[in-house]
Amino acid sequence: MIDIKQLRENPARFKDGAARKGMEVQIDRLLRLDEEKRASLAQLESLRAEQKRIEKDLGPQMGKLNGELKKAEGEARALIEKQLADLKARPMALKEQAGDLEKIVARLEPEITSILLTIPQPPDGDVPVGTSSEDNIEVRRWAPQGFDIAAGFEKSRGFKPRTHQELVRDLKLADFARGVKMAGTRSYVLTGPGMLLHQAVLRYAMDFMVHKHGFQAMSVPVIVREECMVGTGFFPAGREQAYHCDEKARGETHDLYLTGTGEVGLMGLHQDEILDEASLPLKYVTVSTCFRREAGAAGKDTAGLYRIHQFDKVEQVVICKADEAESRQWHRQMIGYVEQLLQSLELPYRLLQCCTGDLGVKNADMVDIECWMPGRGEVVNGSPTGAFGETHSASRLYDFQCRRLNMRYRAGGDAGKGATVFCHSLNNTVAASPRLLIPLLEMHQQPDGSVAIPAALRPYLNGMDRISPAK
Repeated sequence: MIDIKQLRENPARFKDGAARKGMEVQIDRLLRLDEEKRASLAQLESLRAEQKRIEKDLGPQMGKLNGELKKAEGEARALIEKQLADLKARPMALKEQAGDLEKIVARLEPEITSILLTIPQPPDGDVPVGTSSEDNIEVRRWAPQGFDIAAGFEKSRGFKPRTHQELVRDLKLADFARGVKMAGTRSYVLTGPGMLLHQAVLRYAMDFMVHKHGFQAMSVPVIVREECMVGTGFFPAGREQAYHCDEKARGETHDLYLTGTGEVGLMGLHQDEILDEASLPLKYVTVSTCFRREAGAAGKDTAGLYRIHQFDKVEQVVICKADEAESRQWHRQMIGYVEQLLQSLELPYRLLQCCTGDLGVKNADMVDIECWMPGRGEVVNGSPTGAFGETHSASRLYDFQCRRLNMRYRAGGDAGKGATVFCHSLNNTVAASPRLLIPLLEMHQQPDGSVAIPAALRPYLNGMDRISPAK
């Protein structure tokens, strides 16, 4: 969520930010509603001050008039009685006026909040302007020694590649038919060595982040209340992508939602908390099952393991102090961790600087990491030419999420005395599987149809160095 004070001071910045992201927002209406609310609150505060003053003075005045009333007769008595009635009526009139103002504020607040939640974080000034992922800019690429991405798999390896669907079928790594039978389209069952490889990737990624880079391993709920989804910025804009559990219809007080990333649970851990500045940065990593409806993806990557409804993901989150330079440094480091991991798995990849139109509501900046997948791309002479496919996404959010989550720290380390400041947050995929199995299988396939296991994964597979077709 943006800071409404900053919006009041510089609405042009947020209008321009929304325009660069290609989003329509009601900033002028929000400012009018906000002005009306603030004027009502100012009147309400003035009325309450008047109420307190009157209540303070009322007792002595009424006491004096009651004393005079005992001695008064005729017209004098009637006048005093009227004065007493007027004194009693005044607090009631103020109370009614205050009640009317409270109703105005109560009416305005839901719409103000609703609009405020739709206003995106302005993109950083160094993010290239564009309208969609087609305008993203390649930053750099890497490939293992001896592999030329531009030349393609066949020229680099000396034989035509099989797609991961073919490898999965021939090596009996997954059962798509039974997955679809049980759960519908975009479903699967990993079998035998396919499941073992999937688990090896996840365990390696967790160990890599915990033991090599000092992240704290956490478990998180994957079914959460709506406020967690709103607080992390996945609602309202991404509501159509989430699976909804209608718990209220069963008499519960809250509906629940299946999360599409461990980021939701990791960030929700400290909702409504004031953290110790000395504890920052918090470096968390989790592995969780993720669920995405893939709304709007009809006809896209319907076969295989690329675009599926359920998967497992190792996710890294950093919560740091409210310092832009520190946030930028963490963004670079978190991307660097993933590059190290992919290089250890000998997987070619490239970094894409996302343009403004591809950032989404919450990100000030985002870098996608795409792995080279020989089985993707245009088919020429019966063989795919290969293409990059997204496997990771690294986001810098500044205080956008933490403001929604009310996650702060006390600046200056002066417990109980320093001003509280909203934290900054960042997140990045470490490994999402089974999608990452696609480049693993396709890049490490051998001419005989087997798949070599990268050395980094072998300890997690009891020393297995190859998956071969059953004889």
